[in-house]
Amino acid sequence: MAAKKEELGIELPALKIGLMEVTLVGDSPLIVHAWSMKAKKEMLDKQQKKAKGAREAKDPRADFDASLYRLPDGGYGFPSVAFKGAAVTAGTSVAGITKVAARQAFHVLGEDADVEGAFEGCKSRVNLVRIEGGPPSMREDMVRVGMGTADLRYRGEFTNWHAKILVRYNANVLSESQILNLLNTAGFAVGVGEWRPEKDGMNGMYHVATASDLERIGA
Repeated sequence: MAAKKEELGIELPALKIGLMEVTLVGDSPLIVHAWSMKAKKEMLDKQQKKAKGAREAKDPRADFDASLYRLPDGGYGFPSVAFKGAAVTAGTSVAGITKVAARQAFHVLGEDADVEGAFEGCKSRVNLVRIEGGPPSMREDMVRVGMGTADLRYRGEFTNWHAKILVRYNANVLSESQILNLLNTAGFAVGVGEWRPEKDGMNGMYHVATASDLERIGA
């Protein structure tokens, strides 16, 4: 008679998940540029082989409004993944932390918002960090597109801004101080939004709020 095999249980080490609220204070203007319904519709029409109509007249105000990420209550936001991406990229500048470890060790959480799709009835859900400090202004920039053709772009800009992010992290991999260091380095070296340091610009820079910052902004 064959001996009965002993059943071995699998023991998984417990994840040590922590939550930390962090306030980020802008050091330079944040320029936002969400995908507009017009741009998405043009892309879908091209993919569906639809005839291309006459080029619409530029509407600067409509372009500005379309560049903004809006929250369900009418407030303004910015994709939470951008702040995580900046921190992960900054891992290359912080000793003892690799990009792979940073990418797997934490998540930045904001508020969910639904974005209307180009195809009728379709929506996509995005997670946005609320941008506070005042409403955006309309910014005009000269850009080069295609084969070097000049164009004017109208986008939203937050001049004096701050944001509260919720960080969910694995404390077995990164400590609170390491995450704060990543966020602080990211704000200086990488940034978020258009024309940020990562893209040879100076916009979208920020730092982790100090005690005096929190008192000043009333956070």
